[in-house]
Amino acid sequence: MAYVDLGALPAAEVTSSPSSTSEPQTDHSLLPRILFATPEMADFVKTGGLGEVAGALPRALRRHYDVRVLIPGYASVIAGLQNFSTVARMGAFAGVPACELGYGTTPDGLGVYALVAPDLYERDGTPYGDAGGDFGDNDLRFARLGRAAAELAAGLDPYWSADLLHLNDWQTALAPAYMAWLGIRRPSVLTIHNLAYQGLFPRDNLGRIGAPDYAFQMDGVEFYGQLSFLKAGLYHASHVTTVSETYAREITTPEGGCGLDGLLRTRAAQGRLTGILNGIDESWDPRTDPHLATPFEADDWKGKRANADEVRKQFGMAVSRGPLFAIVSRLVHQKGIDLSLAAAESIVAEGGQLVVIGQGEGRFEEALRDLAGRHPDHVGVHVGFRETEARRIFAGSDFLLMPSRFEPCGLAQMYAQRFGSLPIVRRTGGLNDTVEDGVTGFTFADASPRGLTSAITRAFEAFGQKKRLNAMRRTAMAREFGWDRSALNYCGLYARAFGNNAARRWKAA
Repeated sequence: MAYVDLGALPAAEVTSSPSSTSEPQTDHSLLPRILFATPEMADFVKTGGLGEVAGALPRALRRHYDVRVLIPGYASVIAGLQNFSTVARMGAFAGVPACELGYGTTPDGLGVYALVAPDLYERDGTPYGDAGGDFGDNDLRFARLGRAAAELAAGLDPYWSADLLHLNDWQTALAPAYMAWLGIRRPSVLTIHNLAYQGLFPRDNLGRIGAPDYAFQMDGVEFYGQLSFLKAGLYHASHVTTVSETYAREITTPEGGCGLDGLLRTRAAQGRLTGILNGIDESWDPRTDPHLATPFEADDWKGKRANADEVRKQFGMAVSRGPLFAIVSRLVHQKGIDLSLAAAESIVAEGGQLVVIGQGEGRFEEALRDLAGRHPDHVGVHVGFRETEARRIFAGSDFLLMPSRFEPCGLAQMYAQRFGSLPIVRRTGGLNDTVEDGVTGFTFADASPRGLTSAITRAFEAFGQKKRLNAMRRTAMAREFGWDRSALNYCGLYARAFGNNAARRWKAA
């Protein structure tokens, strides 16, 4: 496995060994080294499922590999890491500013590299933008992240270099392209968490991220006249994964491929596209979750009702023995919020109630507030998000509405099942792979009000048959959605990426 000549990279000043102060030498030093690069991580900041994955998957992989995370140095990251110190200073290149590379650990000992560049990363808003939209320099912010991942594979930190890069979404997708342009030979795995977000920028931005002119072609970073970070990664990565088997098939079709279906079909034909379902962490256990008003277990339906009563009280809704439906979601078109709104009046008319927590598009937020205003005893809405509130809604609700138009994996339907709330989902992506119709929830095919309403009708029928309802709840709560199986699937994929010759260099995990 050849290493790049570091003379091809901007000079980096090494300032300390992260291993010498933060992490004792253990048997991990004999294991393959995986760098998990991500724009968000639940320990510090999250906007959705990627943050949850980045918090859980590296930890699940630690028993098999020496894993470290690379993340931008948001203020919450710098404040949350222990024993944080500077490892190296990376010079500016093209239009990308210089930055420092720091290293620290989480309280449970997971090693984390953070890019210290306050002008790039210490801002109000989300990791990607503020109320005015996406940050105008996101190309530079995430080019810096991708280049740092490539340099960590090339030996930027002389005490730890990555044997394989695991990259996530468009914000890290330039890393395999930088490795190709710089002659760095390392395997890489790129995971697509949502193909709809591709990191598109004007063609003129090519120079300011340090990409060569020849890269702007169909077999490269060009996408309908624009520069695509994600396409660069799909083209150059050793292997591509996405977060469910069904979604891996859907993105190879014109309907689901967001314009990249041709390239993804090629990757699939080469055996370089794999769907691996996400998991959920062990905190999603109704017997021990401290957020719940009353912990409960399967067959303790009084405990579940106590959580439902608490939710109704919190949202100012009437006491009811009818079914409680829930939406815990980003309020966006992808999630089928318009379909749920269309079905809401029939839910209320049939004696059900609806509770909603989430935020997103203003039109949906306003429509939900109007719905609650018309039915204050039967509809409760909170625009925003609070962890305790969300968990209590999962625990107290009877059914979860999740009529997504597409859903790469989805986590809410897994959370709901663990808490005995039966998901009502469209058969797409990870929803198709995790909800069994009539057994652990209800599924439908057409992304239409009629399709959703037909599934809701079946849910009402099940609610009226307590023996069947409780059997479905027990089955749903027994489903295993932990990370161990997913981690083992990634282990097999990494082994393929390393190849047999490289695998013999390391002690078996």
